[in-house]
Parts: sequence; C-alpha cells; structure tokens
Amino acid sequence: MQKIFTFAQIGEAAACMDNKVLGYISGWQSESFESHETFDLLAFDYYDIRSERTASSKILIYMDKEHLFFFCRDQAAELCVGNIVQELTGNSPINNEQLFYAFFVKLLQGDMDYLNRFETQINDEEAKILSGRQRDAIVQICSWRKELLRLKRYYEQLDSIFDEMDANDNRLLSGQFIKRIAILGARTGRYLNAVRNLQEIVNQMREEYQSQLSIQQNDLMRVFTIVTVLFLPLTLIAGWYGMNFTEMPELHWKFGYPAVVIASVVIITALILFFKRKKWF
Repeated sequence: MQKIFTFAQIGEAAACMDNKVLGYISGWQSESFESHETFDLLAFDYYDIRSERTASSKILIYMDKEHLFFFCRDQAAELCVGNIVQELTGNSPINNEQLFYAFFVKLLQGDMDYLNRFETQINDEEAKILSGRQRDAIVQICSWRKELLRLKRYYEQLDSIFDEMDANDNRLLSGQFIKRIAILGARTGRYLNAVRNLQEIVNQMREEYQSQLSIQQNDLMRVFTIVTVLFLPLTLIAGWYGMNFTEMPELHWKFGYPAVVIASVVIITALILFFKRKKWF
C-alpha cells in the first residue's frame, strides 16, 4: 500500500501500522534514517531549488514489507510528493522499492543542471565583482553563500540517509534495491562535492573582493597623503609670513610677493616630479 498523508492526517494510518510505531511517528522523533526491526523510517528537509521559496519542508517516509507512506509537514511538501507519486504511478502500479527509488530519482532530477548554471552565473559575475563594476557585490556574494549553505545541508542529509540505508541492518530491503540506493548515494555525493566546490569559489571570490577593496582604500589614502605633502610646504610658508613681525625684509621688498609665488610653484613642481619618479602616482 502506498499513500500520502499530511502530518495532521497521521491518524488515518493507524489501521496499517502498530500503535507504538504510529505514536513514535506522531512525536516526530525521527531524524535522518532509522532502521527498526520491521520497518525503516527516514526524514529529511526538502528544498525546492527550482522555486524562489527558501524555506525547507519536512518529509518523513515510512517503509515496511507491505507499506510505503509519505508524511508531509506542510502543503509545499505534500504538493511535491503528490505530483511525483502521481506521475510515477499514474500509468501502472509499481512496488514499494521501485516507487521509493523512482521518487528520489525524480526529486533529484535536474539538480546537476541547476548547479552547472549556478557555476556559470558565478563565473560570469566574477570579473564584474572583482573589477568593482558590480554594485552591491558583497550582497550578491552573501546571497550565493546562503544558497550554497542550504544546498549543502540538503544534500548532506540525503547522502547520510542513503549511506545508512545501504547497511540494511534489518534485512528489510532486497539486494537489488540496495544497489539502487548505492546509486542514489553516489549521485547525492557528486552533488554535495559540486556544492562544496562552489562554496570554495565563492569564498575565494569574497577574499579577492575584500583584497580589492583594501587596494582601493590604500590608493585613496595614498592620494590624500600626496595632497597633504604637496600643501605642507605651502602651509609652512603661509604660517611663516602670517606672523606679526613687521621687520621681515620680504614684506618691504617689491618682489617679495612674486618670489613667494615662484618658490611655492617650484616646491610643488619638484615634489610632483619626485613622486612620479618614485611611481607613487
């Protein structure tokens, strides 16, 4: 028997399982994968990478020799599971193991294409971000990091579930099904490695962007320093001749003012030539 329940409808499964099992599921105590004597129980947070919805949806799956039940916490999870199960069983019924395997194949379908597009987007935006042409670059980088963190957690839990199912401690699963579970584990392992590689790229990009900002700040400080050095001699001259000493000979010399102007120009020119020679600007 194969059926989908919301968590609010969990009581409807009472006729098909032991009350202790039903009470255990009702308490939502399952995490990742649990192998019991007569049944397997697994739970994961489903994350739809094809929608703009960032919240995850809890899905719990109960499986024994005769039954395969999907318990969904919210409407998003119920809609996802319902569409997949309807598509897989609409033409002809399939057994529980086939449905379980096909369900996860369908659930993960297109994920690698999404990750490849994600990588292409990062590579396309990298040059703009590092050159400073991309506004709100740090916001974009933080958005990528959050998305990759959600994907990492999603694939980590699935990878853990398939690894633990592969042990088949209660001998509930057939040998052929265990081989299929190993295939699912290898697939989620590849997705997880792809996400981790993207995380490294984004982290490196963030560090490079921070370095680029530091370089720009250093360039700005160098400009301020050069301007300060250029005007420092002129400030000294202005302060010197601003003192109330009436006996200063330059004040009574008819060429005193032009001499100060020429001296200021010569000092500034000499400093500019010196800075250019040192390649400070």
